[in-house]
Amino acid sequence: MQDFETFLADHMPTVDTFHPQYNEALQTMLLAGGKRFRPRLLLGIVEAYQPLLLESAMHPALALEVFHTYSLIHDDLPAMDDAALRRGHPTLHTRYDDALAILAGDALNTHAFEILAQSPFRDDVRIELVRILAENGGSGGMVLGQAIDLHFEKHPLHLDEVLELHRNKTAKLIAASLEMGAVIVGLELPVRRALYDFGIELGLLFQVQDDILDATLSSEEAGKPTNHDQDKNSFITLLGLEGAQAYADGLAESLEERFSGFDAPLRKALEPLMRQYLFRHRTPVKK
Repeated sequence: MQDFETFLADHMPTVDTFHPQYNEALQTMLLAGGKRFRPRLLLGIVEAYQPLLLESAMHPALALEVFHTYSLIHDDLPAMDDAALRRGHPTLHTRYDDALAILAGDALNTHAFEILAQSPFRDDVRIELVRILAENGGSGGMVLGQAIDLHFEKHPLHLDEVLELHRNKTAKLIAASLEMGAVIVGLELPVRRALYDFGIELGLLFQVQDDILDATLSSEEAGKPTNHDQDKNSFITLLGLEGAQAYADGLAESLEERFSGFDAPLRKALEPLMRQYLFRHRTPVKK
């Protein structure tokens, strides 16, 4: 991923303007680090099947990270989660103001699609990449999940409704990362669908784990505010800590079984990620 970090640093969104803070606002959260989980998934697929395309695949990988970063900037706003810390750094609305944070998020959202439109692939591949990101990150995906999450604060949901919330808010963008990698290397539709479904389950696990870590880590350890979800429909509020840990175990074991059914190149490429993240909920640091 060092190659990706170099590519990201070399392709920062930069605009010719006399605004004193605009470019810094666009770049700050991208340069603040993060897991780069979604780019890693996409690049893992490409590495497994067409490693000669890795350099070209940096463009859609960057688009995913830019789009994800926009979502974090907006998620932290006072009208949403009202968070002061992200990736161990002050959030944009606390560093600047609400308006510039909103506009920086808007700019990164649209910039992600500009990156895809200019990526070095055939037109049909570029169009499909744009479609997948828009479909999973937009009105019927991540944005819908965020809307449900905010509307039903302090209104407990049933488990199937919480799963639908997080399937949209978190899981679809993770699933899209895998499917976009599959499109780049030309995998057949059944394999694409299998990877997408795997990504949905992986995204749900990721969310359960985040809820567990929110309840068990300090803000300094997590790099963002914790104990922040008491009024939200998290898996902790619904199932309790032990119940959420058991639910995460079940998802992780199901994903292990799914993963074992993938072919050897894919298992080899994604195995380090699976080893790092599949059971990260089992050793949370107690506050």
